Amino acid sequence: MVTLQEKRDQPNGWNRGVVMLLLGVWLLPVVAQKLEFTLHKNRGEQPGPTLLVIGGIQGDEPGGFNAAALLVTNYHITRGQVWVVPNLNFESIIQRSRGVYGDMNRKFLSLKQADPEYGPIQKIKSIILDPQVDMILNLHDGGGFYVPTYRDRNANPDHWGQSVIIDQASVDNIAYGNLQEIATTSITQANQQITPSDHHYHLRNTQTRLGNQEMEKTLSYFAVRNGKSAFGIEASKEFLTHERVRFHLLLVEGFMRQLGIGFSRDFDLTPQSIRQRIDNNVQLALFGRRIFFDMANARKLLSFVPLKKDVPLDIQPSNPLIAVIDKEKNLDVRYGNRYVTQLRTYFTEYDDSLNEVNIVKDGQPITSKLGSVIEVQDSFRVEASPGYRVNVIGYQRAANNDDGHVTLRRRDLLPQYSVDKQARLYRVEIYRAARFCGMLLVRFANSPAGVAPPFTQNTTNTNNT
Repeated sequence: MVTLQEKRDQPNGWNRGVVMLLLGVWLLPVVAQKLEFTLHKNRGEQPGPTLLVIGGIQGDEPGGFNAAALLVTNYHITRGQVWVVPNLNFESIIQRSRGVYGDMNRKFLSLKQADPEYGPIQKIKSIILDPQVDMILNLHDGGGFYVPTYRDRNANPDHWGQSVIIDQASVDNIAYGNLQEIATTSITQANQQITPSDHHYHLRNTQTRLGNQEMEKTLSYFAVRNGKSAFGIEASKEFLTHERVRFHLLLVEGFMRQLGIGFSRDFDLTPQSIRQRIDNNVQLALFGRRIFFDMANARKLLSFVPLKKDVPLDIQPSNPLIAVIDKEKNLDVRYGNRYVTQLRTYFTEYDDSLNEVNIVKDGQPITSKLGSVIEVQDSFRVEASPGYRVNVIGYQRAANNDDGHVTLRRRDLLPQYSVDKQARLYRVEIYRAARFCGMLLVRFANSPAGVAPPFTQNTTNTNNT
């Protein structure tokens, strides 16, 4: 239950603590999402081959899983299909561990049913073996720089970074079985866009079937043994995450071109543009966008988030790397291996009678759906219908506990109650009596408005198929 100290710490316009005390609403245990991998099928309008891209088989390799996530959120396929599993070892990603239950990429030759990862391994195997899948790319981050001949301690044949890995030169009697030729072509194309030459990619043939006992346990060799064209792509851990992502995407796009897959993306393939895309695609909706947060640069704690009483938590993230974790009666929001924020929650009744609200934005009347972000230059005013109450989080002057029909500017709001660290993004909640109807976000000018893609995506998301 909200303590009296917590209640006193809220601005005058925030009387949720009083409501909770009167109703006897307790902070109850939350069952958050299961950390299971997701499959996203990005289908083009024209038929063509199918490429399966896998990221996150090892949870401490953010270049690979962030590149795979961008394929889901920021690429449009026009011909063929790109299937993406961006978060294969999701629990290890969230915990920043190579493998919570051991190295998942060494479990494809044999595995006991008692292994905690037996189920996910069987599921990803079934996806790999799907007759529609023509080629598999497994994205990794590797140490140092692989070069065929010794250059120095950080660039030699014992390292893995900046390499494309094949298990053998070719696979007989399959489409795209000329592994060495395909990999060499993609490497050549990518290296034309990589400077200096010390950062170039090289081909690494592990010749797995000749007795490489470690590599015969891997995902890529499982695919090859079962008649599939498969490659590993390693970006060097010497680079920052967004730089690794660029290298991954350069290679992936080369493979897509060779398959004849048509595609476009909504960003430039530069480190700066990629970093902007990664950092700003952190949006979370709950219960059909009744609650919606843009969490780019979010504060470390967002208090008093109303969850729907007596129903499972309904989560719609903008990015497949976003996870909501139960944390001592609250919810931790993670984004890959980053901590985003904690939602301090409580349970209440919802009212679904309202879907949109009238607002006067900078002197102009508009109508906005709940779950929207309103970009404001100077001022806003919420014109709630009779019977509904407005609560602007951070406004403390309303004596009647209703912030509707009041023109507000940024200076009227307490910065410590903003969603973002820049104190430009604020929550506006709508109630009908004590029941929560939904919320809006108001973002004042000069804020980083973000470059996240629209919340809806043009892919089919199939959990654990």
